[in-house]
Amino acid sequence: MVEVFHLKVIDCVSKINTGGKYDSKAFKKSIGLNGVGTKAVNALSDYFRVQSVRDGQTKVVEFKKGEVILEEEVQETSVRKGTRVSFIPDESIFNNFRYVNEYVEKMMWHYAYLNKGLTMLYNGEKFYSENGLYDLLNNQIEEGTSHYPVIHLKGEDIEIAMTHMRNQYGESYHSFVNGQHTTMGGTHQTAFREAVVKTIREFYGKNYEASDIRQSINAAISIKVIEPVFESQTKTKLGSTDMGPNMSTVRTFVNDFVKSKLDNYLHKNPQAADALQKKYC
Repeated sequence: MVEVFHLKVIDCVSKINTGGKYDSKAFKKSIGLNGVGTKAVNALSDYFRVQSVRDGQTKVVEFKKGEVILEEEVQETSVRKGTRVSFIPDESIFNNFRYVNEYVEKMMWHYAYLNKGLTMLYNGEKFYSENGLYDLLNNQIEEGTSHYPVIHLKGEDIEIAMTHMRNQYGESYHSFVNGQHTTMGGTHQTAFREAVVKTIREFYGKNYEASDIRQSINAAISIKVIEPVFESQTKTKLGSTDMGPNMSTVRTFVNDFVKSKLDNYLHKNPQAADALQKKYC
């Protein structure tokens, strides 16, 4: 066990196709399988340190530009399981590098919204969300600027928050897949846009124009897909058409969820339903 632990810690951060996700169902709904990002950071760092804690044991390895410079023996520990990574970029490659705090803070907030109850700290600032995507939208909205309170819908492998704005003309979306911010959207966002139109038409029994229904919408959608396919390595747009092998399509999954949950919400919340309909009148 100790020998395997020795090898795995090093391999997972320095050798391609050695990610810990290949044979584990627990990681099928993740972003990547082989950890290329971690290995690239290691190779491009003047200093890279990884500490892994598992089954009461901890292992620390340090690298310089991808090469091992220090390998500590496995030690007993009372620390809970997890992984800690520290690195300093190689200035011969990244000359005068600096971190863009605004970008990092935005990412931290997204991780907080997608993992409600998780507390993260960055430069002394706390990032925490109690209500997931509901908080993402609600924290952006000033009082009196939405037609109705944020609608928050949750299910297995999917979460949606939405409202319509008084001070916005176009459409605004925040979409995520397995925790990845898909800034360019993709099949899940397309399915949601379609599902909202279909559900609202059926609920009110009116053939409203799709553009009118979606006009001024502000929404967030997050889904979990088994082994997702993205349209580029930057993973900003979901290309998967299915939720996973031998599973329903992304379109069907999202449409069925929105049809059921949004329709039910509008029936149970007539004030929100009335406010939404007045937007089209």
